[in-house]
Amino acid sequence: MKHSTAVWLVENTALTFQQIADFCGLHVLEVQAIADETSATRYIGRDPVRAGELTWAEIERCQKDPAARLQLAEGPVPQQTRTKGPRYTPVSKRQDKPDGIAWLLRYHPELSDGQIAKLIGTTKTTIAAIRDRTHWNIQNIKPQDPVALGLCSQRELDALVARAAKKRGEGVATDSRIDEEAARLEEQLKMERAARGYDVADEDEE
Repeated sequence: MKHSTAVWLVENTALTFQQIADFCGLHVLEVQAIADETSATRYIGRDPVRAGELTWAEIERCQKDPAARLQLAEGPVPQQTRTKGPRYTPVSKRQDKPDGIAWLLRYHPELSDGQIAKLIGTTKTTIAAIRDRTHWNIQNIKPQDPVALGLCSQRELDALVARAAKKRGEGVATDSRIDEEAARLEEQLKMERAARGYDVADEDEE
């Protein structure tokens, strides 16, 4: 059951591997193996919020502070709706995440770790490990376009790149047509995500 809970937390939150490991009573490498789809056994995620063990408020508290540790809920937990978190990625695609992350780091260094995390559905810890070449499987990671891998759409990537360039004040933002296209793509993306149940609040890096 602790492995199943870890699977759900990896897929549905932006908690660090260490936070998940501590809460589930696992080694951090076990959690990383679950996130990278390399564990020997495949588990079905178990929702600790629905089970009354956690609240979204507690999860969000710990997402904001990597040093914080999740605390079990006391008493009945009212049903809550999710507000923010990384996008869901089908199991069949999760093994491709490191390749997609490596491609973004190489070809779009203007993107922040937070933007990449939300685009791909991963954690900042994994991104940092790939950037620093300390990822456990770094020798087998080959940069590949996340659009070709099916991890995101071209519209999502284009809109994010345009926003990042505009924020940095680079030349691409001086063309009003590009600004308008980026805004249109962003609005369309928000509508699509709203239809799929994702949060549509501003996803700029804090």
